[in-house]
Formats: sequence, C-alpha cells, structure tokens
Amino acid sequence: MRKILFLLLLAHFSFAQTEKIQVTDLTKIKNVVSIVTNNDKAIYALKTIEPTPDKPLEFDYITNLYLINLQNPSKHIALTRGNEGASQPALSPDGKSLAFVRTVKDKSQIFIMPLEGGEPWQLTTSKYGASSPQFSPDGKRILFSSSLSLNEILNDSVFNAKKELPSWSFEKPGFKSNDFLVEKKGVKANPDGNIEEIRAYLNKDVVDKKAKVLNRLNFQGEATVEPEMRFSHVFEIEILENAKAKALTSGYWSFQNVNYTPDGKRIIATTAKDATQHPDREQENKIISIDLASLKQTTIYEKEGKSFGGLSLSPSGTKIALVMNAANVMSHGQLSTINADGTGFKEINFDRVPNSITWSADEKSLYFVANSNGGVPVFKLDVTNGKVDRLTDFESGIGSLEIVNPTKAIFAKNDVSNPHEIYVSDLTFKNQTKISDINTPWIKNKKLSYPEKRTFKNSAGQEIEFWIMKPTDFVAGKKYPLLLQMHGGPTAMWGPGEASMWHELQYFAAQGYGVVFPNQRGSGGYGKDFQFSNYRDWGKGPQEDALGATSIAAKEAWVDTSKQVITGGSYAGYLTAWIIAHDHRFKAAFAQRGVYDLTTFMGEGNAWRLTPNYFGLPWDDEAKTKIDANSPYTFVDKIKTPLLIKHGENDLRTGVIQSEMMFKSLKYLEKEVEYVRMPGGTHELSRTGNVRQRIDRILRIYEFFERYISTK
Repeated sequence: MRKILFLLLLAHFSFAQTEKIQVTDLTKIKNVVSIVTNNDKAIYALKTIEPTPDKPLEFDYITNLYLINLQNPSKHIALTRGNEGASQPALSPDGKSLAFVRTVKDKSQIFIMPLEGGEPWQLTTSKYGASSPQFSPDGKRILFSSSLSLNEILNDSVFNAKKELPSWSFEKPGFKSNDFLVEKKGVKANPDGNIEEIRAYLNKDVVDKKAKVLNRLNFQGEATVEPEMRFSHVFEIEILENAKAKALTSGYWSFQNVNYTPDGKRIIATTAKDATQHPDREQENKIISIDLASLKQTTIYEKEGKSFGGLSLSPSGTKIALVMNAANVMSHGQLSTINADGTGFKEINFDRVPNSITWSADEKSLYFVANSNGGVPVFKLDVTNGKVDRLTDFESGIGSLEIVNPTKAIFAKNDVSNPHEIYVSDLTFKNQTKISDINTPWIKNKKLSYPEKRTFKNSAGQEIEFWIMKPTDFVAGKKYPLLLQMHGGPTAMWGPGEASMWHELQYFAAQGYGVVFPNQRGSGGYGKDFQFSNYRDWGKGPQEDALGATSIAAKEAWVDTSKQVITGGSYAGYLTAWIIAHDHRFKAAFAQRGVYDLTTFMGEGNAWRLTPNYFGLPWDDEAKTKIDANSPYTFVDKIKTPLLIKHGENDLRTGVIQSEMMFKSLKYLEKEVEYVRMPGGTHELSRTGNVRQRIDRILRIYEFFERYISTK
C-alpha cells in the first residue's frame, strides 16, 4: 500500500512538473507596480488580470495595495480589494497612514487610509483629478499633481485670476498675438453673422466636438488626436476633511520631478527652460526651487541643450542626483549629481541609463537600476570617488527598488523562473530572501525553457549578445522550427531579466519552437556608442546582427533550417519587413505595429522625432539622410515571404497608414499577405491592451506560422 501511494505521488509530481505554458497563462501573471517603505513596513501595488463580470472572455486590469510588516515579512495583508482598485501608494513619515489614488467619477482622486484601523476617506475632490501623492516631511500635508488643459487654465478664476494668456505664440495662422483666445463678450455664435460671430460659431463646433482644429506640432496622443495641450501643475492640501487644495504653480507650462525638501518649506522640480517657447518646441528644461510660503521660483540649474529628469533629493536636502539628457537630438541619459544650491554639477562616468535613483542614509552612496546586457541589475555609486559597482546579475530584472534603512533593501525581481516576486536583501545584494508568493503558486508546476546566452563579433567589431531557447519538450535527435524574435525601440533591450516578453517566449517554446532573440546594434543597455551605432542605418547593420544570431542558432543540431520564421513589433516590425525584403530564408513573417516609410512616419506617428533625430528631414539631400534607402517600403516589391501585418486601430505612436501602405502594395503585387487591425488597440496593445486582444495576437502569430511550417 505504501509503495502504491509513493508511485501515485511520484506520478502526480512528474505530471505537475511537465505542465507547459499556455496562452491563457497570460491572465495569471501578477505584476508588482510599485513599492513604498519605511523602517518597519512596506506597501506594494499589485496589478492583476481579473475576469470581467458578465462578459465572457473579457478581462480587467485591477491594481490593489498590500501591507508587509518587515518584522514578519512572510505575512501580506490586503489593504484594498475588489474592482475599485487603488494605485500610487505613499506612506506617511510616521508610517501610520497611507495615501493612494482611486478613480471617482472618471477623475483620479487621493484617499487617506489609517493603517492602525479605519476606512479610507477621500481627501481631494479636484475637478482636474489628482495623482502622485507625496507626504510633507511633517506628515500634515500632501503634495500632488493635476493635469489641466489650456482652456481650463485660461478660464479658471482661481488658478488664473488675471486671465493671463500664454507668453509663447499659439502659432495660429493670421493672428500676431494670442488675443483670439479671449472670448469676446456679447458675441453670439451665428453662421450667418459677421466675422466675429462666425468665429464664435466655429469655436462652438470645436467645443461640441464637431471639429478638431490643429495648430500644434505634437498633436497626436497615443490613441487619439489631441489638438489641445495639457499641463502638469502642482498642488498642496492639508490632510483634513473638506480641506481645499492650493495651487503651487501656474502658467502654460508643466512642472515635473517634484520633491519636498527635508524641512518641508520648499519643493524641487523641473520646468521649461524658456517660457517664451511653444511647449511643443521647447525640449530643454531647468531645475527650480519653489518657496512654499511665497511661491517664488528660483532657478537652481540649467544648461544649454540639456534636460533633466529622475531627480532624487538626498536626506539632508543638500544634494540632488539626476539623469541629464540632450534635447532635440538622439540622447543617452547621463547619471549626474549637483549641490542643491546649483553648484558642483558633476557627470558620473557610467555608460548606462539609470533609473530609480535612491540615496543611502549617510549620503555616501547612490543605489539605482539600469538596463544592461540583457538584465536590469542594481548598481552602487560611491559619491566620493565616483566608482560604480554592479551588485546583481544580468540574468534577472530588478524593479521598484527601495532602500529601507542603512542595512536593508526591498525590491521586485523577475527572472526566467518567475515573472515577479518581492525580495529583501542586505545592501550588498548578496543575501536575497524571497518574501512573497505572488506568482509562485501557479508557476511552480510549469515546465519552462531557459535561454542560453551566446555572442559573436559583427563586421563593425561589436560584440552582439543573443539568447537561444530550446523547445520546452526538447528531445535530442528531433528537429524543430526556429523563431527569430526581435525587440523594438530601437533602443529597447531584451534578455533573461526583461519581463515584458516572458510569457510570449515561453509560449512559443511550449508550442515546439526554438527561439532566438538578439540585441542588435542600436539596442539600449550596452552604452552610448553601441546605442548610437545605428545612426542613419536602421536596416543593413541591424539586419546583419539579427541574421548573424539566427545563423548561429540555425547551426544547432536540433534546428530544422527549412522551418524558420520571424517577427517583431514597432521598430522590430520595421526590421522584420526590412529583412524579408533583403533575405528570403524565412517561411513566414509577422510584422507588428511597424514603421515602413520614414517620410510618412513624420506625419503619421507621435514618435515622429525618430526620423529627424536618426536620419534628418525628408526634404534634405537623400544622399546624406538615406531616408528612402532605409525605408522598407522602398523595397516592398522585393518581398517574397508570406507576411502577416498587425496594427491597433488607435495606434498613433506609429500610425495605421504605415501598415496599410505595406498591405495594399503587397496585395497589389499579388503577394501572400494578410492584415489584422485591432479595434481600439494602441501601440501598447501587446503589453497593457485589452487582454482578449493580447491573447488573440499571440494565437494569430502562432496560427499564421503553422500555415507554413506546421509543427503538429
């Protein structure tokens, strides 16, 4: 009997360990969005995918908050529940209360929750919404941001009591000043009236959404045309019921990277460097200080041709860590430090782009994360000597990093074995302890494919890193198809520590595909020179790297070289189309939300600055810009590979005309091509879009490939 029980348990264990990743496992993945902490407790925001009530096959994204007592970190308490959700948590300095954001009547508002007992209550009732709460150092006030449109600023009697107009030109043709923005008293809308009445009538058509009038350069949002500009402003409110928020900033420009100073008397922020420049044209900014008593703004630091972000104020308030970028050109964020009085600006010798910068309590060190070599490691800067050390590996991705106290850190980590869990560690990061079971319960029974890292030197002498994944149920001696997966950006970076593709790569390995994914030249995470090495060369050079990785992978004994397929999205949609116009080894291809004609892209997408930044302007000399020579559409007649094209109908980052030009032209040429438009889908469809459409997208790739290289 004992032997039978053992065999049953063994059979169950063997079965449990061989469950492969399925497409619907996408709905099981839970992500840690953010973590906030003090010495004895941490709050984390967890995003989950939940079935939509009464709507079969549909899902909602829900974010809720959880409490960890760091003295007993294995116990996690749900602070919020249900579909209402909560996000953007902030802990009070004494750790006794929590601020968070929740949607009320389609506007985000800030709520306060006592952590020692009691229901959350609504602090703000802002008609403009409220987000990004931050407690004052004494815990009595909340700093928050709101987004106002130009018309809202113009007509707000409190925010703009003097009815001031923008100091920069609105750029409306035929008007030398901005006076036309002022509504003229006594003028009624009349289509048959005088010119002022006709203008009033036309303005009413805009208000009633019968017309959109465009006068701005950046008129495209992510999902819809946005003719009216919006501006981020800063408010402060006492933590009292029925308290009224006070605007700390005003004007027709935005304020970002906001931090209280430790004494709570000032805030540090960034704003436009030149307030007379149209916001769509002004790409530079400056670091400022705002006195909370007088609201007087003082410039701390500005530099010609530069912008600043990621501000982190030291505990004493005497130093600022930041990321400096070049404005209006290709840029690579540079870690820098400066004294809070604007002196002592220093660029740190670190050839990666930092994120989540945090000071140590003694201000001798900076901790931060940065995309690097396929992972997202933690780095430590010695502020005194400028030395940067890497503290964690390239095989995992660290996010939501928080320094708890002088000896402990808390963070979220993803790696191939698990898409997201929370860890605590000492500040060497050598002793990491998992304190959550967010994804462990469902992932523990899954059989996974683990990527193997390879490298080679390209013709430019650069070392190209890439990874090969064997099919999940790999059997020696059997042949398998090979899928080339490429990342977009073009400055993105993939690797074992990059989370967004975890499910898709595992799914295709589970379906019996070998997968190869390279970081071709132009990728981020390898330094400035490597990232800029695809300047005026989006096609030929990156193609060499991607196909070089594929050729090496294809030499594996298990690869069926007659069954190779290729896919990529955004810039990698571009690269997919480019490659199949110049190389014919692939049996099928799937180009997703791509850019195919760089001239059209100038008007079609909100990421249009990539064209002038990487190539120049379409009306410049082609011999110099190589815009046409780098457009896959130029070579559309050379495409022989069966191609599936996908685009979200509301994708304005790259624009649907890009895909429709390719589809219509290939169809005209009687090539094998199919086009899928996703209703309501944006550029982020594969990451944060409608869950049913995300599942459809993955299945559609698989089904199309199976038409040409059936693995079943």
